[in-house]
Amino acid sequence: MYRTNKNSPLTDDTIRNKPFLLKPVGKDYLWGGDRLNYDFGKNIPLSPLSETWECSTHPDGISIVASGEFKGQNLTDVLKAHPEFSGSHPRNKYELPILIKFIDAKKDLSVQVHPDDEYAEKHENGQLGKTEMWYVLDASPDAKLVYGFHHNTNKKTIRNAAENGKLEKYLQKVNIKKDDVFYIEAGTVHAIGAGALIAEIQENSNLTYRLYDYDRVDKNGQKRPLHIDKALDVANLKSSDTPVQPMRVLKYQPGWASELLCRCKYFQTERIILNTETNKNMVHFQVGNTSFNVLLCIGGCGVIFYGEESLPFFKGDCIFIPANSVEMKLHGKASLLKVSC
Repeated sequence: MYRTNKNSPLTDDTIRNKPFLLKPVGKDYLWGGDRLNYDFGKNIPLSPLSETWECSTHPDGISIVASGEFKGQNLTDVLKAHPEFSGSHPRNKYELPILIKFIDAKKDLSVQVHPDDEYAEKHENGQLGKTEMWYVLDASPDAKLVYGFHHNTNKKTIRNAAENGKLEKYLQKVNIKKDDVFYIEAGTVHAIGAGALIAEIQENSNLTYRLYDYDRVDKNGQKRPLHIDKALDVANLKSSDTPVQPMRVLKYQPGWASELLCRCKYFQTERIILNTETNKNMVHFQVGNTSFNVLLCIGGCGVIFYGEESLPFFKGDCIFIPANSVEMKLHGKASLLKVSC
């Protein structure tokens, strides 16, 4: 979010680069709950509603534009027609390099691991690997996550444990609470535990190798497949340091504050706290040429004003802001995640 001169004129290049809402795709994996419908107003007829892919050009779930002149089109088609919306960053193409989700874990997710880009390129038909970050929106008092192993181990030991239902004794489990941040590098064995509500920012990938799934069966009475060979190819089997919450510094400006949550070569995520209710000046901002921005509203509500138009947003909404955007003014009381590349 960049403060700008509120009197700066619009140009022909930016007149079409307006913010628009995205409609997510829902997923009904067996571990999910119902909070994304009840707490975030998704109104998706799935039960459970485990994930919503809020900003996605992945073929397994492409977001649909829900406002503005492109309403009803899928995001991939819009970016193909307007590649300038993605920005000049070399990773940005009509298929975005990132994918943003909400995740509601009513039950434990499988113990899993993701490949890096090099392995995925070679073994998964040129796909991207998957490094990700989690921002904890809410967590029950006993909620935990799996983050790597307690001690150094080896493929033989982990294979035997995974095949015989004894993997859990080797896993490092970490207590979590609301507002925690975790960076999950490709190759880290991990799992989100029951009772966690998560916002996930990740590479644009749907590659997951399951090591262990608690011998669960799906609605058809079938166990979900494991991918032990590939998981052991990519997993870091050394002991993992207990994750420590990063140093976070709120930077205050009139009407809003921001803090950096995560920066890596794949994405940057900030938390924005907007409060213009007691401030006569709205927050002015404009996105530059390098990258699109995505605003994910995780609490409250507000309005984006641009030219003679406006875009109201509410808790749970996801807003795509093209690179080289129109100048905007933001008003309201809300908490948002801002993602860019």
